[in-house]
Amino acid sequence: MNLFDSHSHFNDEHFDNNLDEMINYVHNNGVEKLTVAGWNVDSSIKAIEIAKKYDFVYATCGISPNDVDDSNRLNEIEELIKNNSINNCGNIVDNSFKLVAVGEIGLDYYWNKDNKELQKRLFIEQIDLANKYNLPIQIHTRDASIDTLTILKEHPVNKKGIFHCCPLNQELIKGGLELGFYISFSGNVTFKNAKSANDCIKLVPLDRILIETDSPYLTPEPNRGKRNDSSQVVYVAQKIANVLEMPFDEIVDITNKNACRIFNIKIDN
Repeated sequence: MNLFDSHSHFNDEHFDNNLDEMINYVHNNGVEKLTVAGWNVDSSIKAIEIAKKYDFVYATCGISPNDVDDSNRLNEIEELIKNNSINNCGNIVDNSFKLVAVGEIGLDYYWNKDNKELQKRLFIEQIDLANKYNLPIQIHTRDASIDTLTILKEHPVNKKGIFHCCPLNQELIKGGLELGFYISFSGNVTFKNAKSANDCIKLVPLDRILIETDSPYLTPEPNRGKRNDSSQVVYVAQKIANVLEMPFDEIVDITNKNACRIFNIKIDN
């Protein structure tokens, strides 16, 4: 298989005890490529370190809306982008330049209701960074659909990006697609209580759909409750194949090519 997990967190402490073992395990179990996403400065540094160690691993860096305490370190994020971005190096993909997007960034009004203006400012500033360095963004949005779409309309992203672990909200998905963004589905589409999952999947054109794990979280059925890892992105792909009544291998190939396109990674022949 040539699965591409477009958003994982192997930089999370849950993998500290067996990081190398797990990355080799998922690669030997069908995951051709994966992206490790940063959510603050330290995790972004670690994401890049992991990516440089493996030729099939890529990194993103950014400050999430749940980590606004790091907003005073935004200059460090810019340095990471400047020194590690693929797009700043003539699109030459090697282990020295493995950063493919700014993220995860966005808005979260579920966990944080008292700092909305700071979240918005940080989101906009990181959009500006993405545009400065010609990179796409990875968006985290929760209970903030209207403000997220409004900011994206008022501050267009040149290279667009991805609604990562996209909430199963049809209006958000429609709005994101209208703006040219990709939609990435994770293990939550397999949950038995995800009643709108099928309709949301059907909304997304084949050339704009991605799969991810958001591991170590959101483990899909049938393994819900256990630590997630990139190998379990197979269940997300299978869910999409079932809903769209398409061959599994075709969904795997489509989502792989879509991820390579948005991240500006050379597609393997």
